[in-house]
Amino acid sequence: MDLTAFISGLPKAELHVHHVGSASPRIVAELAARHPDSPVPKDPDALAEYFTFRDFAHFIEVYISVVELIQDAEDVRLLTYEVARDMARQTIRYAELTVTPYTSVIRGIPDAAFMEAIEDARVAAGRDFGVQLRWCFDIPSELGPRAGEETARMACELGPDGLVSFGLGGPEKGWPRPLFKPFFDRARAHGLHSVPHAGETTGPQSVWDALTALGAERIGHGTSSVRDPELLAHLAQRRVPLEVCPTSNVATGAVPSLDGHPVRQMAEAGVPVTINSDDPPMFGTDLNTEYAVAAGLLELDEAGLAGLARNAVEVSFLDTPAKSRLCGEIDSYLTSWQQRNE
Repeated sequence: MDLTAFISGLPKAELHVHHVGSASPRIVAELAARHPDSPVPKDPDALAEYFTFRDFAHFIEVYISVVELIQDAEDVRLLTYEVARDMARQTIRYAELTVTPYTSVIRGIPDAAFMEAIEDARVAAGRDFGVQLRWCFDIPSELGPRAGEETARMACELGPDGLVSFGLGGPEKGWPRPLFKPFFDRARAHGLHSVPHAGETTGPQSVWDALTALGAERIGHGTSSVRDPELLAHLAQRRVPLEVCPTSNVATGAVPSLDGHPVRQMAEAGVPVTINSDDPPMFGTDLNTEYAVAAGLLELDEAGLAGLARNAVEVSFLDTPAKSRLCGEIDSYLTSWQQRNE
């Protein structure tokens, strides 16, 4: 069975992938060339070494250096449109892209111009590549409550048509999830879904806090959930999905190795699991690679991989007719593959 070929053509949805973190070496090098004062290498071949992380803190440092390449609305538009191009090459039909507008706005991009740029790219991506993009506006935790306040304001007062959810990223240590409750309360009252990161670099209590204080409907990462059987049972019973990013978790030190990744324990406990790439070029991966990794960790064949793809669609924030269409495309692809390989 050639799972690599199967995965490459499998229609997919991705629910945990970062806007700036999705910039390929090609895109990053182009942005770096436009802004030559940046420490980011201009040579795409040099970026692999630059994207080798000592630990999670070093990852954040490098990530911010790439964020600083986004200096005007045209940079925002270019990045977004080119990310969609790369997604289309992986047969990604739908993606909820985590966007952190605050880090661009505080560097001088007007908030309205930022919104216009991502929306223009979203419409163009659907037209040119057949990729549906939706937005999760994300608070960078390391910038504190002021970032939360401004992100909530932009989401509620300026939120573009593609905005569906509200998130929280960055370091967990020193930034407990309940600190950001007022901003999630405002976003949720405005009709946005709650999808914070939790339990990636801290323990299970962070996941509990995300559920109870932030009303989390999905959890970003949640790798430490397996250390608390009561929490795993709660996630399974309430059908709270975990957005799992295997290669990312190893690269940032959240788990020691792929062999030691807890995704199988999550799935066997009955927790809904989706597979995602997080910041793919920075971790030397993409969604197709993550599906191949998951196939090994979960011992999946083609039907199992198609089920994994359906999981992502079913727990996404797509409307019901669009979910049905994409799940139908996945099922048709599986049937056609099986018939060709009988």
